[in-house]
Amino acid sequence: MQHITDFTWVSLLFLYQMNPIRLLLTAASLAAAAAFAPNKVILRPVHPKSSALYVQGQGDGYKKVFVAGGSKGVGRLVVDKLLSEGAEVVALVRSDEKVEELSALDGVTAIKGDAADYKTVEGAMDGCDAAITTLGGGSQAEDGKFIDYTGNNNVIEAAGILGVTRVVLVTSIGCGSSKNATPPSVYEVLKDVLAQKEKAENVLIKYYTNMNWTIVRPGGLVSGDATGKAILTEDTMAIGSINRADVANLVVQALSSKSTEKKILSAVDPTISSSANTEGRVSEAFALA
Repeated sequence: MQHITDFTWVSLLFLYQMNPIRLLLTAASLAAAAAFAPNKVILRPVHPKSSALYVQGQGDGYKKVFVAGGSKGVGRLVVDKLLSEGAEVVALVRSDEKVEELSALDGVTAIKGDAADYKTVEGAMDGCDAAITTLGGGSQAEDGKFIDYTGNNNVIEAAGILGVTRVVLVTSIGCGSSKNATPPSVYEVLKDVLAQKEKAENVLIKYYTNMNWTIVRPGGLVSGDATGKAILTEDTMAIGSINRADVANLVVQALSSKSTEKKILSAVDPTISSSANTEGRVSEAFALA
């Protein structure tokens, strides 16, 4: 299956210092939570650097950022924006062609691999101090799994294991609390993929309480130059369109903003007319500090 990075869109509670009592208590609480979770929570060995005393990137700018979905669309534009901000990028891509293309960029380490494989994601992310995932596509692999959940979940889980506490997950308006913002006819078409993206959101929200995460939910994606007028908003009824370039800019701004910790934000451009916003709703912009 070709994993598409557009129309954007477990595991462990963040493990602390490993001692037998804490490990047993953590495992017990995980088992209880798993009974109500949509998917089985998988215990994996914790990375040696992951502890309450070791937090990558904390107190510093994010200098080396892992990007899943960086071969095209929003993810590719995120790579460019990160480079313009002076960050190093590690991009996980699926083809030799994309490895060659991205490796030609100064500051990018391109690694060939499939985000559906957990070990590949963990190996690629090791050494990074933040992670951004724009994985999506909505089509099912032969095993019936969606990259919208499986790939994003692998990124989240690897971040938890490695102690990469800063994660930005890009999903879509229509997930979770923004379901009612989506016109019913649109939601009906996209409901399966939105459900998979929402599962990934729930993993991040419920199980990674010690992680500095942000969820960005773009509206309908369009191609074109960034207008610079797009906004992030906490308005769960926000709906509209947005250029991919503007999404990328907002995602990178959100990455380094202290005000976006544990925030779920919709992304729309009020200057672009949208048939989905029939009521002409105007949402208040979220202040990025």
